[in-house]
Amino acid sequence: MCNRVPKDVADFLAEWYDEQPTIMGHTSGSTGVPKPISLLKSDMRASARLTNSFLGIDGNSTLLLCLSPSYIAGKMMIVRAIEARAQLLVVAPASTPLCEINTPVTMAAMVPMQVAETLRQPDGEKQLSHIKQLLVGGAPVDEKLEERLISLPTNTYVTYGMTETVSHIALRRVGELSYTAIGDVTFTTDARACLVIDAPQLSGRRFVTNDVVELIDARRFKWLGRYDNVIMSGGLKFCAEQLEEKIAHLIPYRYYIVAAPDERLGQHVVLVIESQPYDEDAVQQLREDMKQHLARYEMPREIRFVEKFEETSSGKVKRLRE
Repeated sequence: MCNRVPKDVADFLAEWYDEQPTIMGHTSGSTGVPKPISLLKSDMRASARLTNSFLGIDGNSTLLLCLSPSYIAGKMMIVRAIEARAQLLVVAPASTPLCEINTPVTMAAMVPMQVAETLRQPDGEKQLSHIKQLLVGGAPVDEKLEERLISLPTNTYVTYGMTETVSHIALRRVGELSYTAIGDVTFTTDARACLVIDAPQLSGRRFVTNDVVELIDARRFKWLGRYDNVIMSGGLKFCAEQLEEKIAHLIPYRYYIVAAPDERLGQHVVLVIESQPYDEDAVQQLREDMKQHLARYEMPREIRFVEKFEETSSGKVKRLRE
C-alpha cells in the first residue's frame, strides 16, 4: 500500500474493515439520478479475485489508483490490492494522472477522458507505456482513441460492468469487437435483445440489463447500445450508439443522437453537437457527408447545438430527452 493515505482512501478502508457485511456505493447516474446501493463485501472480494486471476495480479504486482474511491471503479482497485497483497500507488483523480508516475505499473484503471488527455501530453504515450495492463471504462471509447491505444505496448481492455455487478464482468481487448466474460459468468438475452448476466460468484447471481447486444455465444457478446436510446422511426428500429459510430469521423466535437416525437414517423433522429452553432453552409455540408454513411430514416431530421453538455458526477454525458 502507499505510505501516505489520502482521506478518501482512508475513509474507504475504515468502512471496509468495520464489522458490517456491506459497504455503500452509488449507481453511475447515466440514465438518471445516482442512487445509493448497498454492496456486499463478499461480492467485492469475489470480483477482485476474478480480475486478479485473469490479469495475473499477485503480491509482486503494483496497482495504480487514479479514480475516486467514491465510485465502484476506485473502490475495487483498493480491494484488488488488498486481496492480492499488492502494492497500491495512489494519485489524486485528475485528467492527467500519470505525470508523476515513473515506475512500472502492473495494472491501472482509467476513464476514457483521462486516457485521451494523457495522450494529448507531449510524453503521453511514454506515460501510458509504463502500464502493463490498462482497464478503460465508465464511458464509451471512441474509435480514434481506440486506434491510438492499439499501437501502444500496453495491454488495454475496455470493461463492461456496473455498480450492481461490483465492477466489470466482461472485458474487450482494444481492436476487438466482442466482450468476453471473466470467471464463470455467462450470458443470455431477454425479449428486448438486452443482455442478461448470470454471475455465480455474486450473491445477486442474475442481472437483467438495458444494454442491447448481439449475443455471439454464452460467453461473448457485441454491445450495440442502450435500450433507453433505441429510436423507432418509420417502423424501423435503430440504436443511437450505432448511428453515432457511423458518423464519428465527420464531427470534431462531442455529440450524441437522441429521438424526438414525430407525428408521422413516431420518432425522428436528432443530432446534438457540443459546439457553437455551425453556419448554414457548414450544416449543409455535414448533412451531405452524413448521407454517405446513413440510410434515409437514420438521417437526423434536426441538428442542435449545445454550448456545454451536462455530465454525471462520474463524467458521463447526459443525453437531453423529450
